[in-house]
Amino acid sequence: DFDGTKDAENVKPILYDTAQAAFLAGYLAAGYSTSGVVGTFGGQPFPTVTIFMDGFAQGVAHYNAEKGTDVQVVGYQGGDQGSFTGGFEANDTAKQVAAGLIDQGADVLLPVGGPIYQSAMDAIADSGSEVALIGVDADLFETDPSTQDIVLTSILKKMDVSVYEAVMAAGEGNVDYETYVGTLENEGVGLAPLHNFEDKVDPALWAEVEALREAIIAGEVEVTSYLSE
Repeated sequence: DFDGTKDAENVKPILYDTAQAAFLAGYLAAGYSTSGVVGTFGGQPFPTVTIFMDGFAQGVAHYNAEKGTDVQVVGYQGGDQGSFTGGFEANDTAKQVAAGLIDQGADVLLPVGGPIYQSAMDAIADSGSEVALIGVDADLFETDPSTQDIVLTSILKKMDVSVYEAVMAAGEGNVDYETYVGTLENEGVGLAPLHNFEDKVDPALWAEVEALREAIIAGEVEVTSYLSE
């Protein structure tokens, strides 16, 4: 289940509190944006989708609280309220949703739902505007080189780390069926490097993002999600 509920004892749920990493991405997006508007949309309002959007919106709100700014998040109002495409395909519906957010002034987009980021790329190209993309799950810069000119960063689920640790433990006879939740602290989630955006992001802003990561790990800044409640 989405929350790690098990129907057998010999099952090890592996979950990711991606809201923590998305919080960092939201803070980064708010600081990077020149329009004062950032956007996010998803495939369907499943918890594994909205957890990214929740964290992103919280990160933007934290930036506003710290800086006294009013960067707006369009495309998500919380829970199941927001812009959802109804599926996880790169199609005209997803492109129209992305275009609508760009029309509202968003110059950073977080599409959550597998290939729908491709539709966001098409909308960005059609707009003729400089709009940055944020990827999810894996580093889009690495997995899809066509994104390299527009991907600001990606919110990572470090599945290789968690699966490797689980397999190695099992191989050593130390089978642990407790639920694993990837966090910033155990490096189960994180942000991808800036890659081509290193020269476009103020080093001071990136330093703040790194400090914020440590503050979340230390419990000084709270990120809420359905996994942390």
